[in-house]
Amino acid sequence: MDDTKIDFGQIVPNSANQGIWIGRCMVPVSLAYNGIEGPHVVKVEKGKVYDLTYYFSSSSELINTDDIVVFLNSLEKLPELGELSKILENSIFSKKRKDIPYFIAPNDLQSVKACGVTFIKSLLERVIEEKAGGNAQEAHKIRETINSTLGGNLSKVIPGSPDTERLKKQFKEVGLWSQYLEVGIGKDAEVFTKSQPLSSVGFGAEIGVLKDSIWNNPEPEIVLVVSSKGKIVGATLGNDVNLRDYEGRSALLLGEAKDQNGSCSIGPLFRLFDESFTLQDVKKCHVELTIEGLDGFRSKGANRMDEISRSPENLVTQVIGENHQYPDGFVLFLGTMFAPSVDRSKVGEGFTHKVGDKVQISTEKLGSLLNWVNTCDRLPKWKFGISSFVNYTIKRKSL
Repeated sequence: MDDTKIDFGQIVPNSANQGIWIGRCMVPVSLAYNGIEGPHVVKVEKGKVYDLTYYFSSSSELINTDDIVVFLNSLEKLPELGELSKILENSIFSKKRKDIPYFIAPNDLQSVKACGVTFIKSLLERVIEEKAGGNAQEAHKIRETINSTLGGNLSKVIPGSPDTERLKKQFKEVGLWSQYLEVGIGKDAEVFTKSQPLSSVGFGAEIGVLKDSIWNNPEPEIVLVVSSKGKIVGATLGNDVNLRDYEGRSALLLGEAKDQNGSCSIGPLFRLFDESFTLQDVKKCHVELTIEGLDGFRSKGANRMDEISRSPENLVTQVIGENHQYPDGFVLFLGTMFAPSVDRSKVGEGFTHKVGDKVQISTEKLGSLLNWVNTCDRLPKWKFGISSFVNYTIKRKSL
């Protein structure tokens, strides 16, 4: 793993000199104000990391607090945990020391939801997966057929509009109608549970793919931070790691394809909305993906959020409302338009991860999320769940 070229001073834009940045750190006994090692809610400002645990037990509690930006701006003399760049560097899995803090995923008790096929390009890739039955070589032929005959016809479609019925008929005529097209251009979006509360990994951690998966990829996405009232309060970056061969064999394998050890990465921090960063900035983001392998492989791509087929507001209303509530709030992956398909090992077999791949997801106003690929069985076991969190909180408050 090569981490010598990482500029830790540039991971968070301008070292958090502007904006409201919230996250979580694992804090050692020596720095914990109550003498208990565990996850602390933190605020990052002007190159420093400050402890918010006296005020908030969880980042979920923080995002569900009314007028949170005003409250955070009013706080003074918060306990300092260290320099941002040093804590970021200590968050790299291969460098981690337990005597200084390191970042973990900024979300904790929130539900982790995700939307699929919200970009036309990713929609076509899902159709390809399904028609190929998880076979990467067959996918190459189908991709060429779709792109040469029908791809351009989808670029201006509004999901749920009258044009949808015409397109459905056109796809059926060439034998390419798919359940993914239904959620891609129909009135109802695909929304699924990506991961369990407290299972997400953060900046610098290893991400996981199943050892027997031979076709998989990262999915670089914007992740919205949403309160229990359905209010979008901020955003961050995420990697919706995906096993294309599993989901391609059957959509009923979505859980296997999406929810494994290290399959959900979020971070590095939540950036809350204020005068310097709004939902309009999210809608204009370019989300860049860079993959670098130990074999010398390198690939780049990008999401243009202005090409999303459903608005972030619409996607949120399809998750929360009279029919479904989230008392701890939720984070919502907005989907990706970029799934790497460039041939890596053999012509016609497309892209798949290899152990040791470095994956970087970046955008100007949210910074960079860095992770390294390993197989799920070789990642640290997930042990700190809801019961552990409750016991930790009770113990902390008793002191």
